[in-house]
Amino acid sequence: MNKPEHNVFSHYNTEALLYITNRPPLVFTKGEGMWLTDHNGKRYLDYLQGWAVNCLGHSPACIQQALVDQAAKVINPSPAFFNEPSLALATALTEHSCFDRVFFANSGAEANEGAIKLARKWGKLNKTAAGENRYEIITFDHSFHGRTLATMSASGKEGWDSMFAPQVAGFPKAHLNDLASVEALITDKTIAVMLEPVQGEGGVIPATKEFMQGLRALTKKHGILLIVDEVQAGMGRTGKLFAYQLSDIEPDIMTLGKGIGGGVPLSALLCKEEYACFEPGDQGGTYNGNPLMTAVGLAVLNTLLAPGFLQSVIDKGNYLKAGLEKISAKHGMQGERGEGLLRALKLGSPIGAKIVEIARDLEPVGLLLNSPRPDLLRFMPALTISLAEIDQMLTMLDEVVTSIKS
Repeated sequence: MNKPEHNVFSHYNTEALLYITNRPPLVFTKGEGMWLTDHNGKRYLDYLQGWAVNCLGHSPACIQQALVDQAAKVINPSPAFFNEPSLALATALTEHSCFDRVFFANSGAEANEGAIKLARKWGKLNKTAAGENRYEIITFDHSFHGRTLATMSASGKEGWDSMFAPQVAGFPKAHLNDLASVEALITDKTIAVMLEPVQGEGGVIPATKEFMQGLRALTKKHGILLIVDEVQAGMGRTGKLFAYQLSDIEPDIMTLGKGIGGGVPLSALLCKEEYACFEPGDQGGTYNGNPLMTAVGLAVLNTLLAPGFLQSVIDKGNYLKAGLEKISAKHGMQGERGEGLLRALKLGSPIGAKIVEIARDLEPVGLLLNSPRPDLLRFMPALTISLAEIDQMLTMLDEVVTSIKS
C-alpha cells in the first residue's frame, strides 16, 4: 500500500461541510473505471459509482477529452443563447427516443420538478368540464423523485410526508404493478401518472411490462399524461437506452439524470411536442444547457450508442444476476431482481449495513456497496465493468457474508 502524501484530516476541517450524512473517514483522491483510491493509497472496487452516476466508470477518457476540448472553446455563454453542444445533444436524444423537445438542467430533482410543472401547466390549459384546473399527479409507494419540496412530496419514501411539512399537495400514491390502485385514484383533477420504470431507492423494483402497457392504456383512456422518471434507470442502465423501451410503450414526458452526465451535473426533461406548453418565464436556470456539461453528455451518449455496447450491458447484467443467485442459494437468501446492470440482492435479514461496513474495510482491497434497505443490497456498477470485476466482487461478497453468518 502506498503511503499517504499528507494527513488530510489534520489539514482540513471536516466540520466546515454541512452535516447531511454519515461519512467514513476516507477521502478519495483518484478514480479509474471501477476503482477508487483513498488518501492512504488503498484501492476500492466501487459498485456505487456515485449512485449510478458514473455510467462509464470513473474519469473515462471520453469525458476527460470532452471537458478539455469544450473548456478551451466556451463554458457558459448564458442560456439566453444557443450553443452547439446543447443543440447536438438535444438532437441526438430526440432522434433516439419518442420525444420532440428537451430541457437541460443540473440534477434529477430539477428535471422532475420541471416535469411536474410542465404537467400542471398542461393541466391548467386543459381544464375539466367544470372549469377546474387539473393538477394532481399520481405517484407510487416507495418511489423516489428527488429532494426539493415538490419532488419529496411526489416521492413515496417512508417518513417524507412529515419531514418538511406541509407537503406540496396533489400527489396521491398508488401501488407499483397494481393497475387497479392507479385507476381508483383518478379523478377530474388528475393530470398525470409519474413513475420510475425501475424503483431504485425503493429497492430495485421493476415495473412489469404488463403493468407499463396497462398504465399507458389507462392514461390514454382518461386523457392524462404518463411521465417516466428515468433518472436512475435511463441511459443504458437496463440494457436499453431508455427503460420505457423495455415495455414497448411511448410515454409523454421523461426525465433523465445521473448517467446522462457520466459524473458531471447534467439532467434532462424530454416531452412530446403536444405537451411542450412552457412559455417564456415558466422554466429556466442559470446553468441549463451549458456547453461544458452538454459536451460531456454528448460524449456519453455516443459511447452508449456504439455498436454492441447496450448488448454488452444485457450480457453483463445476466452474468451478475447468475452470480448473485448463486450467493443467494448458498446462504439461504431470497434471490435477486433488477434489469441490466441495476440489480439487488434480497438478503432475507437486516444485515445490509453490516455487509457494507465490513466490505469497505476489507484489506488490502475494499469493496463499496450500497444497502438502500436493511435487508437488501443494490448494485450499480459502471456499464463498462469487466466480467473479471464482477467475479472479484462476488468472491469478496461471499467472503463477507460467510464471515457474518459463521
